[in-house]
Amino acid sequence: MEEKSRDFIREIIDADLAAGKHTEIVTRFPPEPNGYLHIGHAKSIFTNFGIAEEYGGRCNLRFDDTNPVKEDTEFVEAIKNDVKWLGFTWSSLHFASDYFDRMYLLAEQLITMGLAYVCDLSSEEVRAYRGTLTESGRNSPYRERTVEENLDLFRRMKAGEFSEGSRTLRAKIDMTSPTMCLRDPAMYRILHKTHHRTGNSWCIYPMYDFAHCLEDSTEGITHSLCTLEFEVNRPLYDWYLEKLDIFRSRQIEFARLNLSYTVVSKRYLRKLVEEHYVSGWDDPRMPTLSGLRRRGVPASAINNFCSVIGLAKRNSTVDIALLEHSIREQLNRTAPRVMSVLDPVKLLIENYPEDKTEYFDYVVNPEDDSAGTRATPFTRELYIEQDDFMENPPKKFFRMTPGREVRLRYAYLVTCTGVTKNDDGEITEIRCAYDPESKGGNAPDGRKVRGTLHWVSANHSFPAEVRLYDRLFNTENPMNTENGADFTSSLNPDSLNTAMNCRMENHMKNREPGFTCQFERKGYFCIDPDSTPEKMVFNRTITLRESWAKLKGKKK
Repeated sequence: MEEKSRDFIREIIDADLAAGKHTEIVTRFPPEPNGYLHIGHAKSIFTNFGIAEEYGGRCNLRFDDTNPVKEDTEFVEAIKNDVKWLGFTWSSLHFASDYFDRMYLLAEQLITMGLAYVCDLSSEEVRAYRGTLTESGRNSPYRERTVEENLDLFRRMKAGEFSEGSRTLRAKIDMTSPTMCLRDPAMYRILHKTHHRTGNSWCIYPMYDFAHCLEDSTEGITHSLCTLEFEVNRPLYDWYLEKLDIFRSRQIEFARLNLSYTVVSKRYLRKLVEEHYVSGWDDPRMPTLSGLRRRGVPASAINNFCSVIGLAKRNSTVDIALLEHSIREQLNRTAPRVMSVLDPVKLLIENYPEDKTEYFDYVVNPEDDSAGTRATPFTRELYIEQDDFMENPPKKFFRMTPGREVRLRYAYLVTCTGVTKNDDGEITEIRCAYDPESKGGNAPDGRKVRGTLHWVSANHSFPAEVRLYDRLFNTENPMNTENGADFTSSLNPDSLNTAMNCRMENHMKNREPGFTCQFERKGYFCIDPDSTPEKMVFNRTITLRESWAKLKGKKK
């Protein structure tokens, strides 16, 4: 049997283990708690936790909370819930703020070694001194301060003597280096802001590039798996660990997840939330994990999607149809089937007894024999979909029309005998006659009937609200806007349509929020947390088939 190919990260880990560099593999998932996780983070979660599990190692959940300006415990708790929802358990929980004392001492160590200095240049001056990719930078006029002066100033920064932006602590490396990140990067800045965990204990905070490698080293992370945007700063990551002579984690970069018709950036997602383009971080149209969960997407579908796309060294854009296929594939196997009518019209079977109710065995899931059947009530008055009837149909319309016989799923064959209309000419009721000998939906004489309609009993159903969600953006690359247009110009105006008078089978009243099912012929839906016993709300997770390509004039 041919051995399954290994991705480049596992090949590196295999080689490190073979060389005896490690006896245990330790990874981490290190989000900043400044927003909700999105589908792009799912790839990192799946990679870090999955690799640790595969090698019998450990994976930590660590919050990189080094910037108190936008971080909050709300995001911390949401991130924990998302990781758990995807089915992963962290070996230990950490915060960057757990290490603030140690980071400060290591910063003083670099000062003592003559490898860090306090700089008074403003942020604009720092940029001017830094140079460009083709021009060397210039040394700061404060670069040659003595160790004693730097220690004094740094301690006074910590004590809160200076205003925000007045001073930074910078690493002393090489302002002529062709590697831009080595041109005396900032290590600490002054921020007089309250931290979500440490309160006002600190007014200086470490920069990400200084903090991250120290966190990895402190936790003994063997392989620090990051997305490609961190590749350019890897020399700085290694420099800090080498100069401080502490445990050296190995940073490895992989391609981030870019998805068509989707924005995967917390900064832009925050704009959608704060400017009320969506109802919140968990709006079912959002690519956040909380939004996908509320929409009814199974965690297993997301994990399978991450497994299929794999790990690569180059960024590319994945077609969202691949994620949608994974969702459909999972729900087709697991979702129970339900008969519901989204746009109802009354169907009256005139020759069916008024006081009769009979029950038909309804197959709960044809993909899962263990799901069994459910007794579905059938009565004289039913509801069917408005678009399942036409008075003057075009060719190849095989549903109900005057004089045509159709099948009511699991029940009987019926023939339309007439309609009732209101003063505006709208059909309010369709009349029909049924064939009592066609119980189960089959004609005893073998005659062929092409149309099959789903239905619900008028006396055994209830009204509900259904939210028909679609893609949030109507362009393949929402960030590739022309003429300076904002990415919000690509928002799909039809990303949400609401049907208010749908009819559901009565047994759906007993279901809890999050319950996912298939509405026959319509798609997959789940119960929204907004639901109450008095008003049930259902979200469309996804349609039964891909329809977007056809709508956009593309080949399917």
